[in-house]
Amino acid sequence: MRPKPGIETIQPYQGGKPIEEVQRELGISDIIKLASNENPLGPSPLAMDAIQEAATQVNLYPDGNAYYLKQELAAHLGVAPEQLILGNGSNEVLQLVGETYISPGDRVIYSESAFVVYMLVAKVFGAKAIITPMDGYTQDLAAMADAITDQTRVIFIANPNNPTGTMVTKTETEKLMACVPDDVLVVFDEAYYEYVDRPDYPQTLPYIHDGRNVIITRTFSKIYGLAGMRIGYGLAKPDIIETMNRVRQPFNCNLVAQAAARAALKDAEHVRRSQAVNAAGKAFLYEALDQMGLEYVESEGNFILVHFDRAGDEISDALMRKGVIVRPVAGYGFPNSIRVTIGTPEENERFVSGLKAVLGNA
Repeated sequence: MRPKPGIETIQPYQGGKPIEEVQRELGISDIIKLASNENPLGPSPLAMDAIQEAATQVNLYPDGNAYYLKQELAAHLGVAPEQLILGNGSNEVLQLVGETYISPGDRVIYSESAFVVYMLVAKVFGAKAIITPMDGYTQDLAAMADAITDQTRVIFIANPNNPTGTMVTKTETEKLMACVPDDVLVVFDEAYYEYVDRPDYPQTLPYIHDGRNVIITRTFSKIYGLAGMRIGYGLAKPDIIETMNRVRQPFNCNLVAQAAARAALKDAEHVRRSQAVNAAGKAFLYEALDQMGLEYVESEGNFILVHFDRAGDEISDALMRKGVIVRPVAGYGFPNSIRVTIGTPEENERFVSGLKAVLGNA
């Protein structure tokens, strides 16, 4: 039996290796994982308490409309609950965009070296992907504007972008939005939103308040430390949310995840601490990489793209044998690079020590 056109050309997504698998393969017990951009501090203690309490109720179906989480998230963001849709991670919200708005033959615009899910969504729903070139390591919004035609339906913009860590600015975003027709949907993928600390970062919520066809996706997986819970959300004007809810699965956000997310929203101190640990770790890694004479891309997220004069797969494999899991990124167009998550001070030091040993300049 053959799948529908386009599916056979998709390579299954390859996530970072889990710690348990590396332990089994290599017989190493002392392993750190810096491959998947997770919060090294883990979840808020409030979220942990909520998880334990909610676990006693898992014989029950979750609230399919996530009423209480939507109420609290709406208050946190300054929007109406009708402007929110919840997903099994923000990835599912991206998938729902495809299910709702992309038909065979439509055109979807995204940048090269952007999040792989945009490609998956385009292919699964039979769209023609228009992949615009990067400007250095940053998405070129002017090139995206030039690529718009009467067949364009969706534009995906990751801000900050993974795996480069770069962001597009407020000015660049305003210029693009001035060119976008009313029948084109712009998706701002802001999974790393809470890590950005720059005044020129575009605040995209006003586009929704102005009635523009915009969807913002964010997640509890990164700074909130709930990657294993798989819960994210989308923001848009109510008619877009109502339409997307027509194709959303009824119980797509599980009971424990909803409880954890509600508790995580209450712990602003944990978010601030996570931001501080990330900023300090980033500065430490920049200095260490500079001392080793390595090129890297300055990041607005919780990870750094590092370049080498040999294959990133080789560097990644050698580090893994020292108990440090990082992510090779050849699939994103960087065959001689790795992406390393910014960890705790101890994890960052372990990565630097391991990398020096691998490169032979310990």
